Amino acid sequence: MAPDNAAPTKRSATTTTIWNKILMAVTGLIFIVFVLGHMLGNLKILQSHEAFDTYAHQLRVLGEPILPYEGALWIIRIVLVLAVLAHALIALKLWGRARKARGTRYAVHKAVTSTWASRTMRWGGIALLLFVIFHILHFTTKHIHPQGQLASPAANYVESFEIWWVLLIYVVAMIALGLHIFHGTFSAAQTLGFTTTKNSPALRTTGAVIAALVVIGFLVPPFAVFFDLVN
Repeated sequence: MAPDNAAPTKRSATTTTIWNKILMAVTGLIFIVFVLGHMLGNLKILQSHEAFDTYAHQLRVLGEPILPYEGALWIIRIVLVLAVLAHALIALKLWGRARKARGTRYAVHKAVTSTWASRTMRWGGIALLLFVIFHILHFTTKHIHPQGQLASPAANYVESFEIWWVLLIYVVAMIALGLHIFHGTFSAAQTLGFTTTKNSPALRTTGAVIAALVVIGFLVPPFAVFFDLVN
């Protein structure tokens, strides 16, 4: 009689899926921490051009003299890029498995707890990945420079958001980011075993609050620039 390998294979696939979800949750949380820090830094532009330029300079000399100029900043960038790529690849992998297991393109029944945010996670994630690429080309490598090539970080920021289509790209991206954080925060907590029947509503509220703070915190400075409220 041929040996039955179905059960071990199934357990192995389940274990792999669990570890993939854990890695996805961890990389997502890393990105949220970065996003919150980045948002606080961007708010410096509301204080003054000098405050924003000082913040940008401090990022570049972080870790000196142990690390070279911009050394710590490049370490952060590399870690974030790897986290984003891992997050995106795992998401695509899990989506492909779920689609294959379902056997049809559309599920017959949607979960009662499904929200608009959860149903748009996939397309929102793709939009965010494209935005990250645009953002890097815009402010990091400066291959895209509709504002011109200016020496001052504050001048680059202000001149960029005086352009309506640049502002529009960021608005769409921040809405996608907010939805992603709203659903992703609870999903990550659930994957890591932090959710219970009692604290689930509080965790959902926490996700909503973080998402709202991020969206508002990132969009207030660009709109202030666009409407000429920044000195």
